[in-house]
Order: sequence, then C-alpha cells, then structure tokens
Amino acid sequence: MNDTVLVAGGAGYVGSHVCLALSQAGFRPVVYDNLSNGHAAFVQWGELETGDIRDAARLDEVIAQHKPVAVLHFAALIEVGESVKEPGRFYENNVAGAITLIEAARRGGIEVMVFSSTCATYGDPVRLPMDETHPQAPLNPYGRTKLMVEQALADYSTYAGFRSVCLRYFNAAGADEEGRIGERHYPETHAIPLALQTALGQRQGFKLFGDDYDTRDGTAVRDYIHVMDLADAHVRALKYLLEGGETTVFNLGTGTGTTVKELIDTIRRTTNQPFPVETTPRRAGDAPCLVANNSRAREVLGWAPTRTLDDIVRTAWRWHAAERDRALS
Repeated sequence: MNDTVLVAGGAGYVGSHVCLALSQAGFRPVVYDNLSNGHAAFVQWGELETGDIRDAARLDEVIAQHKPVAVLHFAALIEVGESVKEPGRFYENNVAGAITLIEAARRGGIEVMVFSSTCATYGDPVRLPMDETHPQAPLNPYGRTKLMVEQALADYSTYAGFRSVCLRYFNAAGADEEGRIGERHYPETHAIPLALQTALGQRQGFKLFGDDYDTRDGTAVRDYIHVMDLADAHVRALKYLLEGGETTVFNLGTGTGTTVKELIDTIRRTTNQPFPVETTPRRAGDAPCLVANNSRAREVLGWAPTRTLDDIVRTAWRWHAAERDRALS
C-alpha cells in the first residue's frame, strides 16, 4: 500500500507533532506549508514542499510528484482575536483555501482527508461534557470558518464520495517528549506557554481573566490535551479512513477539566518558579467551562489520552526553557 500522505500545514505546532507520529507509524509524510506560521526547522520527518493551500497549480504539482494516498489538513489561521479584526483573511485562507486543497486532492485521485477542527465550532456550552451532537454555534469568525469546512466536507462525502474525519480539538498543549519540536507562536496567546514564559522571566506577569465564574474555584475550566495524544488520534483517524471508514467527527479531549488556578499551581510546582499572576476582568466570549466527551473516539478509533497535565507542563517547560537558551546563545 502507498504510505505517502500530504500534510498541509505540517510545519506548524500540531502538524509537526502529527508528522512525528505518522513516521513512527510507518507513513511517509510530505509537508506542504507556506511557512507563514510554520517553521522549516520543525520539518524533521519527511520532506518539505513550500506552497500555499490557495495555490491550485502548486498543489497539483506536489500531488502529482508524490502521489499521496491521503491529505491531513492543518493549514489554517487560528488566532481568534485576529479573526475578529480581519474576518476576510480568515475566510480566504481557512474556507477558500480548504476548498482549493480538497479539489486538488480529488483531481489527484485522493479520496480521504483528516481535518483539524476545533471545539470552537460549538460556541457556548449548553451541556457538559460536550459530545459531537452538541449544537454548533461559533462565537467568532475563526470558529465559523472551521464549521464551514466541516459542512463542506459533509457535502463532499454525500455528493462526491470524498470521505473525511473532522477532529475537534479542545486545548492542545505540551511538546514532543524528546524536545525536538514544541509550541512556537508569534504572537503567543495560549495559557500554558504564556505562563511558562512568565516563569522564565520573558514576560512581566500572567493574566488570569476572571475569578468569579460558577466553578469550583471561580476560574474558568478547560480541557488540556497533550499534543502527542492528539497526534496519535490523527494516525488512528487516517487508518480508519484508509480501511474504508465513513465520514464522521470526533472530539479530542481528556474529559477532565482543569481550572486556571489549578493550572497555575501545576506550573509553579513543576517549574519551581513563583511567577506573578494578575487577576483581571473576564474576557468577552470566554465560556466558564469547556470539557470534552471523548467516548466516540474511544469506541470507534480505540483512542484514549495517555498523558496527564503534569506531562503536558513538564514537556512544555523543557521546550520553552530550551527556546530561551537558544535565544540567549
């Protein structure tokens, strides 16, 4: 069987970790990335083909050359705040780009795609934990662009026989156990890297947005999932499709919520660094609690997260400390 897969956005945070897992599982990833947010140094498993998902001719060229059996799609803009400021840029890249990629895949004889989606397609929770049948009512253009691609993929499956798995992530975090790749965003907006950079003295303080939620300690609850557990789910989803599995969606989370205060305590304990925390008012649009029901992925893919919050913080701390050392050297 052909073991080559095209990984659009494979030089980014989640995509690069998935390439590692794909390589370990016997696949040959070919990374397709314009490097606007990805990093060439993260392409360590398989070769890099530089290109944009909106460039149909370049996609045709790369697909004809490598003849991949499947596409994994991570090439999206993800910053929620930017999506509010520049919605057009998000619709152009995340929606139009996805359609261009799907059409190129179909022209190249590819019949399946694994799509990197998000729990942001759900919006405010109406029940917890959230399963895949939870209503989808995104709160921002980022979430809406992801939902539109999910809907397009459903139509491609129904009317064109192009099968897909959409994986709705909760809070991806952590890094490769060996410290070869990790989370590197400009600007950084995610809680764990921001707290770790504060512990490293690279930021003046960590902002805690709201301590008056109806939760066990007043701070928001999130479901943190290790990026290598996410990567394992992508490999399983790919195998599921290659074995003839039907189009479907899966939540990827641990099913366990962590409050911001609990997260801060874990980071302080792991790093042994007492860093300053400033409590500020809630941010508009932040839900009190987001926790996954991951039972479908367990039942259908045989997948289960194996790493704890301590593992997430430990591997992320190692990565960010090494990033600081590289910057200072």
